[in-house]
Amino acid sequence: MSFKLRSIQTIITFSFTLMTILVVVAVSFMLYNKFTKTAEENAYLNIQQIIEQVNYHLELYVKGMQDIYEVVEEQINNTPDISSPVLREQLTTLLHTREDLVSVGLFTPKGKLVLDIPNLEMRRNTLLKEQSWFESALDQPQKLSFSAPHIQNLYKGQYKWVVSLSRVIKYKDQGVTKEGILLVDVNFRTIDELSRKVSLGKRGYAYIIDDLGNIVYHPQQQLIYAGLKYENLEPVFEYAYGSYTDKSTGETRYITIRTVEPINWKIVGVAYPDEIITTQKDLNQFVFWFLLVVCAAVVVLAVFVSMKISQPLRRLEKSVQSVGQGDFSTPIQVSGAYEVVQLSKRFNFMLHRIRQLMEQIIHEQEAKRKSELDVLQSQINPHFLYNTLNSVIRLAEKGKKEEIVATITSLSKFFRISLSKGKNIITLEEELEHVRHYLIIQKIRFKNKFSYVIECEEDALACMTLKLILQPIVENAIYHGIEKMSDEGFIRIYAFVQEERLVIKISDDGLGMTRQVMDQLLVGGIRSGGSGVGVKNVNERIRLYYGKNYGLSFESELEEGTTVTITLPVEKNEAERQERGIS
Repeated sequence: MSFKLRSIQTIITFSFTLMTILVVVAVSFMLYNKFTKTAEENAYLNIQQIIEQVNYHLELYVKGMQDIYEVVEEQINNTPDISSPVLREQLTTLLHTREDLVSVGLFTPKGKLVLDIPNLEMRRNTLLKEQSWFESALDQPQKLSFSAPHIQNLYKGQYKWVVSLSRVIKYKDQGVTKEGILLVDVNFRTIDELSRKVSLGKRGYAYIIDDLGNIVYHPQQQLIYAGLKYENLEPVFEYAYGSYTDKSTGETRYITIRTVEPINWKIVGVAYPDEIITTQKDLNQFVFWFLLVVCAAVVVLAVFVSMKISQPLRRLEKSVQSVGQGDFSTPIQVSGAYEVVQLSKRFNFMLHRIRQLMEQIIHEQEAKRKSELDVLQSQINPHFLYNTLNSVIRLAEKGKKEEIVATITSLSKFFRISLSKGKNIITLEEELEHVRHYLIIQKIRFKNKFSYVIECEEDALACMTLKLILQPIVENAIYHGIEKMSDEGFIRIYAFVQEERLVIKISDDGLGMTRQVMDQLLVGGIRSGGSGVGVKNVNERIRLYYGKNYGLSFESELEEGTTVTITLPVEKNEAERQERGIS
């Protein structure tokens, strides 16, 4: 079966296919995102739970170390003399019962050994007072200090990896209470074993740092000696408990942080999303084959449905061809399915409306010509002419020759532009010149009651406009906005081209209007001061010539003033006007 590219069957086929495929793709995309997000969340939750579990065990172990320390401290406090053999026996027994307990030592603040368990020979060059655990105990005597992991260097022959607990305590020596630094070294092996159990994929790992950024544990143990340069620690210190995504190494890593209380060590888990999300590949394959099968089924179904719909419409097309020859008086007669019959009825109704609209256009053209005649008849306004001549007489009585000349000159030019050799379309430059002479006359007549300025962008001067659309607006501003003011008023006219529209704004700082008064202006409830060409007439003329998208709009505030905006299409030559059907 052959298809015409623009036939309704082709359009229905492609539209139905496209719409269905778009819906299926959109739904698949949302489900895919949902499933992927859920898989990611589950994977990340699993990582968080693993780190949380390690954190829990470490906190238990740290609590155990604290308990050991407190037991040792309590035994020393309860012993009347530090050199008591009973005390040494008790501490030795404690040392043998705990595999992770390496040694116990008591030192004076000056670094002299008071008690050591086990009793081993000490090194001479240990620099005891410069070791971190010794300095921490002196700096914070009331706080139990935990050192970073280090190799024990107090005793000869001892090279164990330990964490040192230290604090200033009191002990009795021959009946005298003294202060000393109690050191308990705990084997780091337990912490190392707990940390090595962390499994975060093939490349994932976990490390531990203290509150100063020193490494406590890292799977690459050599980093403890070299300093941690591989990891980006700055964001880590912003979290006590949380997660974030890190891209500082060039690839995405998921970082999870937990804090070991009360020593403020941080357990940092590092996982790689491309390893932990294992279901994404399977989901991609499923979505691909699902979309492929659905698209094939949609195409077959669309062809079948479009063929059933288009058959009666093609029969209707043949009946419409006779109407396309220009015979609007003959209704079409088509039988068939319910939808086709309804379409035929609507088409006949459309023909009837077309005939009505053609008649309406004729009436509107007649109204247009009548409006033009009304404007021409109102161009020479006896009331305005009478007031102007009356002002000239008063000026003559006062001997103001220059003002008389200016008034009569402006009056003559005002009427010359008003006549415009019978033309109803003039340039904006001529229209602005017309309103300028009107303002000169009114300013003399009202004894400089107001001042004005007329501004126009260069590209707007040559634009064509209906004649006599500015003077009624300005007249309104004078009579209803400025005349009743006690202060001098100001009128500004500004014209410019914006987005293929000619915009003219007439602003005054007069008394302003309420919303109700502005609404009445466009329905003819209020007329301008005496021209006979009211604001309503101006708005109707513009809409009649240019359409409903153009005309007048108002902005006004009481005691602030009013701005009237006139919007016209940009037309700069006779050809454009003829194209729009304007004479």
